[in-house]
Amino acid sequence: MAGLAASFGSGAMSNSMDDVAKHAQAFFVIGSNTTEQHPVFGTMIRHAVRYRGAQLVVADPRRIDLVDFATLHLRHRPGTDIALINGLMHIVLERGWQDQEFIETRTEFFEVFISSIQDYTPPKVEEITGVPASLLHEAAKILASCKPTAVMWAMGITQHIVGVRNVMALANLQMLLGNMGKPGGGVNPLRGQNNVQGACDMGGLPNVYPAYQPVSSEENREKFLKAWGATSSTSVGLTVTEMIPGVLEGKIHALYVLGEDPLMSDPDTNHIRRCIESLDFLVLQEIFPSETSIYADVLLPGASFAEKTGTFTNTERRVQMVHQAIDPLGEARPDWWIIAQVAERILERIPERIQNEAPNAGWNYSSTSDILSEINTLAPSYGGITHTRLERGERLQWPCPNSDHPGTPILHTREFTRGKGKFMPIEHIPPAEKPDEEFPMVMSTGRVLYHWHGGQMTRRAKGLMQVYGESLVELNPEDARRIGINGKTRVRITSRRGSIEAKAWITDRVPPGMVYANFHFPEASANELTHASLDPVAKIPEYKITAVRVELAG
Repeated sequence: MAGLAASFGSGAMSNSMDDVAKHAQAFFVIGSNTTEQHPVFGTMIRHAVRYRGAQLVVADPRRIDLVDFATLHLRHRPGTDIALINGLMHIVLERGWQDQEFIETRTEFFEVFISSIQDYTPPKVEEITGVPASLLHEAAKILASCKPTAVMWAMGITQHIVGVRNVMALANLQMLLGNMGKPGGGVNPLRGQNNVQGACDMGGLPNVYPAYQPVSSEENREKFLKAWGATSSTSVGLTVTEMIPGVLEGKIHALYVLGEDPLMSDPDTNHIRRCIESLDFLVLQEIFPSETSIYADVLLPGASFAEKTGTFTNTERRVQMVHQAIDPLGEARPDWWIIAQVAERILERIPERIQNEAPNAGWNYSSTSDILSEINTLAPSYGGITHTRLERGERLQWPCPNSDHPGTPILHTREFTRGKGKFMPIEHIPPAEKPDEEFPMVMSTGRVLYHWHGGQMTRRAKGLMQVYGESLVELNPEDARRIGINGKTRVRITSRRGSIEAKAWITDRVPPGMVYANFHFPEASANELTHASLDPVAKIPEYKITAVRVELAG
């Protein structure tokens, strides 16, 4: 990620949604079911294709709805994204379609990168990915000839043991084609939830303070120590995928969970359940009872978006106000207020000697405007983003370092964060779990249009449940005939970790040998089957590839 840290380290789009929709001459969508998971942006893409004539290349093992609008569908095997991207770049280089001027003026380590691409010939890539060489050539020509091309991806790219490497490969592609720092181009990851970007921006990651300031820097530590009165060491902390398994290893004894349902969203549910049961103490702050709430020692009632005022930061780095519409119901309170109250009670129990050493460790905020004012002083990229400006209707996208700055709709227009973009040699690595004789099929997981994540809100909506009231698994007609469904509807899916039963949807949306399942329904959650193999850098699980066996339910 070296050359593009500002956009990749944070997972934010380098460009804006309206910019891409208006100016991109082509879209390369890979690992994103955009119309179902980001329907507003998905509509913008379809509009650009239909009314502007923009080209659309979709790379996805499934025939998602967006394929109906695509110029080309590359139906590669799950877990072969790097081979596919390298193969496209091999053809670009072979034909001389690269943007040599951009490469020479804006990047470095190009020669090292070239040597890593040489082996990814169309025949070899076809063998790895299953995509015919003729389609690889056609796709490469579209991406190279349509200037600029915008690349979009989501968790179909990141939820692999090579998720970071997948992103690096896409960065290589966009630098090779000279599509960085330009209207209608860029690298554009689509965040999975509405304020996950804001949470990351504010330091909700184990390796950074707010605004992606590394905790490993002693200078940063001193800065936050002075501001807060106390802070962590310069050691990188744990991710959630390391914390929860750490319970059984004796490393973690208590958890404070805010707005998360690990019993539904984390891989290998049986193992997660054992870990949660073994905790000494669990605090859950949530708006509804969840599957995890069963195990909580203390439940703290948080307020929903309609009951509080503050800001959200979306996938294009745009900060937006949300205003309280109703008073919090019952004992519900805004999350920031609850956290401040808990912190104050902890401070009351700290010895006076330590309190004297931390005179700035106060939590006496009166509003979220106070909190944002503190952010302005500590997070350089948020320096000029205030409630006053947002209330005036200003469109502010970080970095926005001061009150006179208009915000930054497009990143990397003049240079990258490190100066020159760094080409990285990226090799194809097979998935952690492969099909075998006992588990001959591949299961991929994801969401469906009508439900969201653990379903704690959407399963409470009667209208949504009338449309999609139970878990469905997608199964190819060829596989359905092989296992002898013959008019029956329920199947059992088994992995090395467990089994679920669900209704089968027989459809060619999935290719033969693949099944697609969701994790919205606790009685048939795909995460009962998934495994916890992690990307070594991002520590994200490989949700997208699990070896399974599919058979008729008894």
